[in-house]
Order: sequence, then structure tokens, then C-alpha cells
Amino acid sequence: MTTPMTKEQFTALLQPFAEALRAVDVEHEDAALRCEQLLPHRGAQIEHLKAAALAAIASEWLLPKESGGIRFGRVAKDLFGFSVDAVLMDKAGPKHRHPNGEIDLCFTRSGEPKFDGKPEGWVVYGKDSVHVPTVRGGEMLILYFLPAGAIEFLTA
Repeated sequence: MTTPMTKEQFTALLQPFAEALRAVDVEHEDAALRCEQLLPHRGAQIEHLKAAALAAIASEWLLPKESGGIRFGRVAKDLFGFSVDAVLMDKAGPKHRHPNGEIDLCFTRSGEPKFDGKPEGWVVYGKDSVHVPTVRGGEMLILYFLPAGAIEFLTA
């Protein structure tokens, strides 16, 4: 078993992803396809990130917080204009709004999970979209790339 990366090493690994995602217009109906074209979720670069992210679940830095059975943490505050959060979930999370949109990279940890009805891979929400993030059918580790770190949690 390999030693998990440090937070600094993982953040460095995320840099080319965040840099590439600057080219994605979250308002475009094919934004998730654009992410897939730039960074194929079955490509070597994503597979390396997935392995590093899943290995880091056991670390103290990736998912240091927990609420309602969902573990989460902020990986980077500003990476090419994105904050990057990691969330491990197998249920519904808190309702929130994306003032500037949201780009999610979803990794299967167990089962055959779907995030908001979508399988492992890229999921994109446009500006001012609102949802209750939900994973069903297994467990996913999700990396949330938030433009300008903007997110607004809403009450039910």
C-alpha cells in the first residue's frame, strides 16, 4: 500500500485540472462534455487523481469535517480561480445555490453510485442553479470546483 499524498502534493496535482477548467463555460448546455473533452474521466490523468483522492480518504486533511454522515473538507481556497472541496457521500447533502456555477468530478468508492442521477465523471451546474446534492446506489468521493469559491447554503 502506498503512502497517501500530503495536502500540498494533492493540491499540486489538482493545479492542471483547475487551470484547464477555466476554459469551461458553466452556462453552456454541453459544459460536462467540454470537461470530458479537456480531461477524460477514463484518461490516465484522471485515473491518477482518482487513485490519489481515494487513498487520501484515510488522511486527516482531505475530509476533516463530518455532518449528518457526510464527510467533507476544503482542499484549496484559490486554485486558478476555483476553491476545491472534497465530499464523501452516500445520501442527500445540504441544499445550496451556485452563484457562479459548479464543476464536479465524481469518483466511485463503492457500489454503483449516481450523483444527482449521473454516473461517475463530470457534472456541471450553471450560475444561480440550486440543488440538493444526492448520491444513491453506493458511495462517491466528489471534488467540487467552485468558481471564486462561491456557494450559498440554503435552509430547506
